Amino acid sequence: MKIIILGVGQVGGTLAENLVGERNDITLVDTNAELLESFQDKYDLRIVVGHGSHPDTLRRAGAEDADLLIAVTSSDETNMIACQVAYSIFNTPTKIARIRSEEYIRYRDQLFHKNDAPVDYIISPEQLVTNYIRKLIDYPGALQVMEFASGKASLVAVKAYYGGKLVGHAISTLKEHMPNIDTRVAAIYRQGKPIRPTGTTVIEADDEVFFIADTRHVNRVMEELQKLENRYRRIMIVGGGNIGAGLAKQLEADHRVKLIERSESRAEALSQQLEHTLVFKGDASDQKLLEEEHVEDTDVFIAVTNDDEANIMSAMLAKRMGARKTMVLIQRSAYVDLVQGGEIDIAISPQRATISALLTHVRRGDIVNVYSLRKGAAEAIEAIAHGDESTSKVVGKAIKDIKLPPGTTIGAVVRGSEVLMAHSETIIQSDDHVMLFLLDKKYIDQVERLFQPSAMFF
Repeated sequence: MKIIILGVGQVGGTLAENLVGERNDITLVDTNAELLESFQDKYDLRIVVGHGSHPDTLRRAGAEDADLLIAVTSSDETNMIACQVAYSIFNTPTKIARIRSEEYIRYRDQLFHKNDAPVDYIISPEQLVTNYIRKLIDYPGALQVMEFASGKASLVAVKAYYGGKLVGHAISTLKEHMPNIDTRVAAIYRQGKPIRPTGTTVIEADDEVFFIADTRHVNRVMEELQKLENRYRRIMIVGGGNIGAGLAKQLEADHRVKLIERSESRAEALSQQLEHTLVFKGDASDQKLLEEEHVEDTDVFIAVTNDDEANIMSAMLAKRMGARKTMVLIQRSAYVDLVQGGEIDIAISPQRATISALLTHVRRGDIVNVYSLRKGAAEAIEAIAHGDESTSKVVGKAIKDIKLPPGTTIGAVVRGSEVLMAHSETIIQSDDHVMLFLLDKKYIDQVERLFQPSAMFF
């Protein structure tokens, strides 16, 4: 696939790293020549120096025969115009734009279609992060929650703790503990290293366990791995930007929400917009303010300003003062793994959430969901099986007979409204939604080929 990526910031650069070498011809476009050259020195790709929305720049990038344009510059307007130019002049088949402004997102249905702004897919980092945090609040104790098949099935990452019923026991005992609930452990990471689980694998304390289950049963399965936490009720949010405000709006109906915003004018505006959220003007690193607002009674302290250091410091202070759980937004990907653990319970990277959404539209075959995991080394995907026994490599076959790449497992199959845990004898049918976990995403090319009927093979 011939792909043009506009903007070599953290998202564009990370996306290029993910896609290079996957049978893709990548061209990076940016105004920063030095940054582009650093990528060309490390990877097999083309670079073009110039403004991504200019027709001549796109022509030099190969837009005339490109399959996909991904516009992820720091400017919404540049991204939108680039998609318009790609459509009007070069007839580029698929165009993706990162749009951050809530002003545009609010009118997306009226703006973004072929007759006006021809953007095929919109990626909104703020909305992705807001929804990501909401899922973590809905499932106390989860490290990640990934939904498949329109929310019917979920892949959840949790840390196993002493006191969890399954800790110290083989995975096969899950069925004894929950005879009426089916689940599948898709992967285990022990001291940072992946383990492919079998029925005899013993869960140890501090293991990071990825399990897949019917979404309705997620809390019950989590209880097997750690003492089930009480539902979060008291939420304190720091930062009244798009993420903080959006999260407060989602939570305020059934949670007690407080929001701290440094800007007086923004705090005043939010107090008018939010119906049941208490909005305060102040600095979240002010110990006296946190004391006055009883941070020690807070179930979750969530810092989502655009300042990484402020988020980290305020969350550490809140934790020391008694907040039960802390979550922080971290823009710099290198910080994420450094700060998570201890006083920071969960570090959230908007870049990683954005990459997952972008990969969903890049993968070949009918792959409808992609989640990039473990710094991009692993992936969880949802693929739809098409064809019949004569045209498909998976339809009509039992899972044990499907030639999966190394480290790849099928966790579940969603058939209509039914969630089926994958077993060796499970037979894949046409239109099944198949959930796969890849310990090493370098094999994604083989998985894509598996789910392409013969008529679709390249």
